[in-house]
Amino acid sequence: MFACREVLYNGARLFHDKIFAMARSERTKTDRPVEARSGEQAPNAVWFKPIMFGFMLIGLIWIIVFYVSGSTQLPIPSLGSGNILVGFGIMFVGFLMTTRWR
Repeated sequence: MFACREVLYNGARLFHDKIFAMARSERTKTDRPVEARSGEQAPNAVWFKPIMFGFMLIGLIWIIVFYVSGSTQLPIPSLGSGNILVGFGIMFVGFLMTTRWR
């Protein structure tokens, strides 16, 4: 029974020594290459994608409303055919945002 205790103690002691040897290795955390993310490579904020798709959809809806409204030329009657430019401008902002999407 005494030999069994000694074997368990020695086995546990060897395991303990291995763990601390790994902890005391010469390589430190600073030796590992660290991938620092610059502002250019950081992921987008949570709000970015909904706003981007929102601009594209609002521009599309603007143009559809203009064509469907016929002679009343909604959404802004005073712009007339300029409503198409406004719709494409809003969509263009959304498409420009896709170039910054990560």
